[in-house]
Amino acid sequence: MDYEFIEIERDGDVGILRLNRPERMNAMTNEMSAEYSEAFAELNEDSAIGAILITGKGRAFCAGVDISRFEDSIRERDGEKIERPKFRFNWVEYARAAKPSVVAVNGACIGAGLTRVLPCDVRIASERATFSMRFVRVGIVPELASTHLLPQIVGLQAASDLALSGRTIDAHEAERIGLVLRTVSHDDLMPAAVALARDYAQIGPECLRETKALLHANTVEPDIRRVMQREGEALARRRGSAEQREAVTAFREKREPRFR
Repeated sequence: MDYEFIEIERDGDVGILRLNRPERMNAMTNEMSAEYSEAFAELNEDSAIGAILITGKGRAFCAGVDISRFEDSIRERDGEKIERPKFRFNWVEYARAAKPSVVAVNGACIGAGLTRVLPCDVRIASERATFSMRFVRVGIVPELASTHLLPQIVGLQAASDLALSGRTIDAHEAERIGLVLRTVSHDDLMPAAVALARDYAQIGPECLRETKALLHANTVEPDIRRVMQREGEALARRRGSAEQREAVTAFREKREPRFR
């Protein structure tokens, strides 16, 4: 599929998705949002791809929603009919069930830019990156399940501070509160992100899918017996599977397993 606002490439078993509207700091339009989801799905459905890396082109990751979307909302409230793109899946649910996703935050990650990466698995940041849950400063509230996901990632107090103030934090503070896994120099960002994605891509895809499902189901599960029941059911499905057989064979043959 051809995209106007997204670039994709394949680096071995890592699929790379780049937001490509650098002249507007990758600000998200309706069309770009639709392309973002479709490009991610294209890589996720490619059997040769084991992990997906998301980044931005230019000096920003995503500066939030393009002002035209705010203007659309105002006109819609005033009674004007606004055409919006149709999405074939729920982005949050899709990303959480998809192949491992790594986000390389290369610059400003603001508002809708931030909420679109919270469902992803791991985020690393350039030392130039900044982050903001800016919604309250433009008269709206957070979206895309971010009021659930952000407290899960950074804790309720830090999430409350970010969401209620709309303030901007730098990469080092983002690392300190756990919003990103680590901060690296700007020049090292993409090599580090690709290496991290490749680590995940080398694991068996079914094992990764089951593990992600367990993490998301059990993170907020208060019943420890239900947690262990889910794990037991998943273990029963994985024992003796083709992926486990390949892992054992590779160990015996003193080689790396080939899952894909």
